[in-house]
Amino acid sequence: MSSDAALRQQAERHADRQEWAQATACFEALRARHPGDVDVLLQLSYIASLAGQHRAAHAHALAAAQAAPTRPDEVAQLISRLRTFNEVPALRACLARLGPPARVPVPLLLAFAGQFSNLNLHEEALALLDEARRREPGHPSVLVARGQALVYLGRFAEAEAELRACVARAPQVSRAWWLLAGLKTQTPEANDLAAIHAQLTRPQVPREAAIELAFALHKVLDDLGRHDEAWQALMLACRAKRALLDYRPEDSVALVDALTALPLPPAAASVRPADGPVPIFIVGMHRSGTTLLEQLLHGHPQVQGLGELYDVTVAMREATDHPCRGPIDLTLVQRAAAGVDFATVGRHYLDGLAWRLGPETCFTDKLPSNFLNIGFIAQALPQARILHLRRDAMEVGFSNLRELFHEAAPYSYDLQELGGFYRQYERLMAHWQRVLPGRILDVDYAALVRRPEAVLREVTAFCGLDFTPAMLDIARSRRGVSTASAVSVRQGIVARQTPKWAPYATALRPLAQALGRA
Repeated sequence: MSSDAALRQQAERHADRQEWAQATACFEALRARHPGDVDVLLQLSYIASLAGQHRAAHAHALAAAQAAPTRPDEVAQLISRLRTFNEVPALRACLARLGPPARVPVPLLLAFAGQFSNLNLHEEALALLDEARRREPGHPSVLVARGQALVYLGRFAEAEAELRACVARAPQVSRAWWLLAGLKTQTPEANDLAAIHAQLTRPQVPREAAIELAFALHKVLDDLGRHDEAWQALMLACRAKRALLDYRPEDSVALVDALTALPLPPAAASVRPADGPVPIFIVGMHRSGTTLLEQLLHGHPQVQGLGELYDVTVAMREATDHPCRGPIDLTLVQRAAAGVDFATVGRHYLDGLAWRLGPETCFTDKLPSNFLNIGFIAQALPQARILHLRRDAMEVGFSNLRELFHEAAPYSYDLQELGGFYRQYERLMAHWQRVLPGRILDVDYAALVRRPEAVLREVTAFCGLDFTPAMLDIARSRRGVSTASAVSVRQGIVARQTPKWAPYATALRPLAQALGRA
């Protein structure tokens, strides 16, 4: 065995034992011998993240990008690493180095397209998927990825055609059935009930596939008005998903305790004039109407809708040198409380977004879970406006319960945990309103859908903008929407007379009790 191979084996043994310092030393020795070895740099980046060293992990990822890899296996790893650190210009440069899309292997086209979709760059993603489809017209992974991109772009007829082609060729592709179920209301005359049920009951269905199929089954049964069966399918889906998640309700309580204890300078409660584009943060619980409000604001000629961004989290990870999972965690809050230069956080946030911005005077950052980051936003971005969507707790709760979020919202698959998290959200928002008077505008969802012009006049005034009637013409917007509301938001402003959860009221009593609404 060569000395390099022995050193790598030693590094991997240390990593398996979570001996990060020793593993790092071994890979640094390999790096000294082979300074431009992309795999070594990527391994150093992974280990630094596991060791809780965000800045070192970031630096190693950038060094790997600067080494300009072209081997498909190295490029695939690098794509994921660059997205972790929101290094979009480096991600694009990585793709450009590979030459025109016609020369890029199809698996890499799919990988880049997936990351571009996550960044709300749906047209760029679709261009890569078009090339993948040209070369692999019947490949199920290409068909389902292209179908999903078309859903985000609101091109529903084309999306359905791609997804139907996928399930005709590979009916076991559960993601396609899940997407099809959400595309439109299914009817007794035209539905996928039998096909989804057949896939869900076949032998040895992979767990993740079974979850997607069960959520799809719930949606179809709900559309058909078969509510008892729909509830059984939903509970099957939620139990299966919850079993895969590492979520402890007490962690959410501890996090909110820490956030409410954060010291905030009096200046954080004041909005200061901006010398550049003004961020408008739209926050709240998932499924509270944030996508609708952003789509309406995007209709203003001076507002650019950017979708769900993790740039606040990226800036706070850098400031605290902590690679937290999700938008925030307790360690990040504790390090922030120990001292952070929030002016630097604000600059990092705006610099990281510079490549996205157009000529508009304002832009929206619509990550609902940024309600957890309001204390940081208020200090880092004194020019920012913060809009908080409020919606009936039972409507939000049921809508969360029946949505498959994949990585987000781990609290949303159990009635008691969902209710408990909502109570913590209410507690935290009450705190922010108390300590940051005037920085946050509450926007009532029910009022927004019933009196949109009146509410939008209040919203635009709060944001320093004039109301324009074009905002109400939501149907004309062609911007991509990559949230759970990608389909419903294209239907315009809809005020329901009967809440969606009403047929499930008896089964939802534990949620009502957990919410304190019983």
